[in-house]
Amino acid sequence: MKKGSLFFAILFWGLQLIAQKNIELYPTHWFTGMKWNKVQLLVRNTNATFENISVTTNYPGVTITKVHAFENKKYLAIDLTIQTIAKPGKVQMQLKGTNSKTNLTWELKPRRKGMGSEYANGVTSKDFIYLLMPDRFSNGNPANDKVTGYLDTVVNRKDPIKRHGGDLEGVTNQLDYLKELGVTAIWMTPVIENDMPLQSEQAGMMAGYHGYWFTNHYAIDKRLGGEKAYKNLIEAAHAKGIKIIQDAVYNHIGNEHWMFKDAPAKDWINQWASYTNTNHRDEAIFDPMGNAADKKVMLDGWFVPHLPDINQRNPFVSNYLIQHALWTVEEFGIDGWRVDTYKYCDEAFMNKVNTALENDFPTISIFGEAVANTVAGSAYFTKNNMNAAFKHNAPGTTDFPLSYSMMDALNQPFGWTQGVNKMYMTLSQDFLYQTPEKNCIFLDNHDMERFVSMIGEDMNKFKMGMNLLFTLRGIPQLYYGTELWMKNFKDPNDGMVRLDFPLGFLDEMGNKRTAGGLNPTENTAYQYVKALANFRKNNTALQTGKMMQYLPKDGLYVYFRYDETSTVMVVLNASSKPNTLEWKQYVERTNGFKQAYDVITGEILADKKVLNPMESRVVLLSK
Repeated sequence: MKKGSLFFAILFWGLQLIAQKNIELYPTHWFTGMKWNKVQLLVRNTNATFENISVTTNYPGVTITKVHAFENKKYLAIDLTIQTIAKPGKVQMQLKGTNSKTNLTWELKPRRKGMGSEYANGVTSKDFIYLLMPDRFSNGNPANDKVTGYLDTVVNRKDPIKRHGGDLEGVTNQLDYLKELGVTAIWMTPVIENDMPLQSEQAGMMAGYHGYWFTNHYAIDKRLGGEKAYKNLIEAAHAKGIKIIQDAVYNHIGNEHWMFKDAPAKDWINQWASYTNTNHRDEAIFDPMGNAADKKVMLDGWFVPHLPDINQRNPFVSNYLIQHALWTVEEFGIDGWRVDTYKYCDEAFMNKVNTALENDFPTISIFGEAVANTVAGSAYFTKNNMNAAFKHNAPGTTDFPLSYSMMDALNQPFGWTQGVNKMYMTLSQDFLYQTPEKNCIFLDNHDMERFVSMIGEDMNKFKMGMNLLFTLRGIPQLYYGTELWMKNFKDPNDGMVRLDFPLGFLDEMGNKRTAGGLNPTENTAYQYVKALANFRKNNTALQTGKMMQYLPKDGLYVYFRYDETSTVMVVLNASSKPNTLEWKQYVERTNGFKQAYDVITGEILADKKVLNPMESRVVLLSK
């Protein structure tokens, strides 16, 4: 290139940058070869307005079909069609108005390779999910604890509702620990930017350390390490055979988000004459005798005053959220989605975003958080076998009814509808789900009292709970630190069940604990989870096999997981008295087998085995 041409090229690009300095584009870029090829580009001018704008481009394979103006003149939406002939490159667009001309550069990138093998692997019943909160898990880079320019720069590990400094580099540092534990998938609470000041909640002045207060969908929080740290984590996890689940929030945003502070139009947020809180009653959505007012409050009511409720019925909002979900999978290479506050979102929108994700990423997995009181309520928000007025298409859900019933089995005395009978009854209603094996099952999570405390710090109950978690149908999820006997109730606030992971932070003396430095109780819990999780990793019956359960008798509950290659028998004596296990009572599944051994201890179990109160066994049958 001649020097003169080079000079003018540099000058041209410099003018482009100046012209685009105050412009924000969402999505920030896109990808060739996507099935979602009709992209709605939202253009935001942070310090000027658009008046009578026309938009043109000469980029091969990119067509502008329509330009939308908004009530707020700082915004435009440009409908683009990305044809199959379009190649990766910088798309130049010219915006002409009555008294203005603006040049925009928007990039098309090539798609990732290796869908279903290197990314978008999907999380299935073969996996073991580890749920962690990055701020509380491990601090890999203290330099990003405080970031200048953010509205919250407080870091105080002694305060359970302030930021503690954990980050994505810290998670990367713990991958070997997680792999050894048997983990095959990590679900983190959201990593998207939460540039919010401390908020006044019931617990006090609270930080958005948990990640659920989005302020910029297209940014990874710098206090967690930003985009680079997230990509490094995903790459390192994939290299070790560990999948990454991202936490989506379609229902609400933080009140520092431009969508609330400077919205394109008022109807991007669900508006009320006076502040209206959601009623949290999912029954209001599917009740055939329900009323429109209760349903509206459930869906459009806000969680708290600083979390504006998003109106997904608005087609521009819907496109913005769907495109961000697609962009995220392609940009970062995640493997699946957990969808927060699923039941509070517009139902048609949820089906639309799920369909869009599965169209472009057929191997992706999705499970929604629907805190339901009944099996029918839980199944309603998934693909189900019910004659409901609306049919959801989510493959799976966070199985709260089963979680509650597992805790009842551990803590309630045996009764006609309580104790282990409650769990038996809950599982017997699996016919309501199309694919119950795609449900995420758990004993606790970041919104619940910790499991160890709920069972009264009883090791027998701990082992029984783990036996259930790793042998029932579904995708087991363990909350961080449970394997290390972490405990607490939500007293006086949620932060008490979100304390620091013991192996991820320096103590007051500047030392960091390791798995080798556990006390006897912690080590017993850790070794039990590790042994059971790794046994499950290599047993097809527990991963994808069928299940057969027997009616509990006097607190003795027995079920089987089996396939053509393996049969596992799970025995629980959830009684205050000894119980005798006799093989002949289960001949339909034990017939033809000559021996049975405990998969943890290796002990050979004889016929008429006496089980002590609250004793449980996972037994492999052999011929």
